[in-house]
This record gives sequence, C-alpha cells and structure tokens, in this order.
Amino acid sequence: MGNTAHFVFGVFGNVNGLLLFLAPTITFKRIIMSKSTEQFSGIPYVMTLLNCLLSAWYGMPFVSPHNMLVSTINGTGAAIEAIYVFIFIIFAPKKEKGKILGLLIFVLSVFTAVALISMFALHGKNRKIFCGLAASIFSIIMYASPLSIMRMVVKTKSVEFMPFFLSLFVFLCGTSWFVFGLLGKDPFVAVPNGFGSGLGVIQLILYVIYRNNKGEAKNPPNADGSLEIGLEKSQPHEEKRSSYEEKRSSK
Repeated sequence: MGNTAHFVFGVFGNVNGLLLFLAPTITFKRIIMSKSTEQFSGIPYVMTLLNCLLSAWYGMPFVSPHNMLVSTINGTGAAIEAIYVFIFIIFAPKKEKGKILGLLIFVLSVFTAVALISMFALHGKNRKIFCGLAASIFSIIMYASPLSIMRMVVKTKSVEFMPFFLSLFVFLCGTSWFVFGLLGKDPFVAVPNGFGSGLGVIQLILYVIYRNNKGEAKNPPNADGSLEIGLEKSQPHEEKRSSYEEKRSSK
C-alpha cells in the first residue's frame, strides 16, 4: 500500500510539475511573435534549468534509489527550460544576451562539477547527501522566487501580477512531491517541496483575500521581480498592445 501511494503521488507530481513548467509558454509565444524579450528577465529560466538538472541527477538510481519519478519530470523540465533559454537568447538585446549566456555557462559548470564530484569522489550515502543538498538548495531558491510579488500583493492589495493558476500549480506540485518525499522517507525531496507547498498556500490565501480589489498601485514590478516560473507581467503589456491596435485601426 505504501509503495502504491508513493508511486501515485510521484505521478501526481509529474503531472503538476509539467503544468508548472509549461506555464511560461504564454510568455515565449509573445516573445517569438514580437521578436523581442521586451522587459522580461531570462534569469528565472536559467536558474530553473539548474534546479531541474540537479534534481534529475539526484533522482538517478545510482544516486538515490526509488526516485526515478523525480528524474523523469525534472529531466523533462530541463529540456523545456533549455528551449526557453535558447529562445530568450535569440531575441534578447546584445547586453542581455551576453548576461544570460554567461549565467548559462555558470549553470552548466555548476551542474558538471556536482555530477563529476558525485561520480568520482563520493560513493553511497555521501553521494546521495551531496547531490541531495545541492538539489534542495536550488529547489528552495526556485520556489522562493515569487516572494517579491507576494510582498507587492500585500502592499498594493491587488493580485494583478500573481496569476491564480500559477499559484495553484505551485501549491499542487509542492504538495505532491512533499507527500512523495514523506512516503519515501527522503528529506531532500520532502523539505524543499514542503517549503514550496507552504508558499503556494500563502499565495492562494492572498489571492482569496485580494482577488476583488482593484489595488492601490498600477506600477508593475521590475523584470527580475515578475512572478516566475515564468509568466509575463500581464497588465502593462496588455495596455501597450491595446493602444497599438487602436492606432492601427484608426489609420
């Protein structure tokens, strides 16, 4: 029974994780259509790529047994994030392109170092602990990325920049993997995802409290403060697009 529940929550985690990773497709459709990254930041996608690579590596049988479902979703997530980063680099301005390329080299270097050290310098339990700590740290960083937006929601009393479904997917994904980690008695899965689940709950509570409010301010957060893992800063860009369409129709 325990093994069945463990597997079921792993499958739930894969489904919810996929929805979370696919959320930025709206942003990248816009980037491709406009052939510009506008004010979007590429940093969250590169850092999420690192998280996925480290988590996928941790889930491999020679690192931590019984965690293949962790590898499947994070391997898929790494491929998706790599596509996002590739698209971002193509359409980014020269200065931003250089910054993201530099960060990408750093990310790949960190992952390569972790993989090589774990394979050739560590064995058994020490390998699992080393890889688990690395994956947990960057999982927590990934889940913590919306904190600035949550602060802004409280300040402006508006959920304009905190999409409901993204908050829901964060909660569902974090909860699924938290239970998966508990059932598998794996703190490196349970702890960071328990943190993510808790943040998801707070986001949903904030949404319930402020969903009907117009808010006190309409100024958007800066590009690095957008609620990621990766939706667009919705309202200001929509207003720009509307005004552009109005000008075209008036000609």
